[in-house]
Amino acid sequence: MTTGVGSRVAALLAAGVLCVASVAATAQETPAAAGAGTATQAYLPDSASPFGPVAISNEDAKTVTMPALAFTETPADADDFDKYYYFHRADTDFATAYADIVECDGFARGLRAVVAGTPTVYVPGSAAGVAGGIIGSAVIGTIFNRISASAEIRRVRRVNMRRCMNFKGYARYGLPKGLWEAFNFEESFSAVGAEERARNLKQQALVASGAKPAGKELGL
Repeated sequence: MTTGVGSRVAALLAAGVLCVASVAATAQETPAAAGAGTATQAYLPDSASPFGPVAISNEDAKTVTMPALAFTETPADADDFDKYYYFHRADTDFATAYADIVECDGFARGLRAVVAGTPTVYVPGSAAGVAGGIIGSAVIGTIFNRISASAEIRRVRRVNMRRCMNFKGYARYGLPKGLWEAFNFEESFSAVGAEERARNLKQQALVASGAKPAGKELGL
């Protein structure tokens, strides 16, 4: 499922420029109706992730620690579920979930960059064509100070991750901030280290491919 859905994400914005990954068409000859000769049909194979293949296997799940997810929900927790949550998709293995999360993280990382004070927002399922999505923009006004801008960049990253994972068919479930912080990260002007990022994303993949959560699906 991931090969079809994840690989269809074909749009990537880098430094304010929209780059669309190209795919090669393979022509196949198909007999037409009698007396009409032959017609040519062109098929577009799935494109690969623009971030390249992910080197991981389902065996690697044994080395990943499952984070704590059980909690008793409070109104204060629910108020923050737009920020603190995890993903899950049924019938998905660890390696597939990790590849999906890494790809969405790649888009969210690239799109969090502020280009002339404007972080960009990933918009899947739009008219960009074969399934990628187009990239829109969310403007940070110049009246914001650095603290406000940092908070807005973090928010935009969350939006990008939620849209990308939702596009791939993952449901979203809420968590209290304390549990969320154990296997997630936030970044704004500075990026998280590669080791911490990989560790957190693997834990997120383990959760995403694990048992179906008992909580309520939050939607996009």
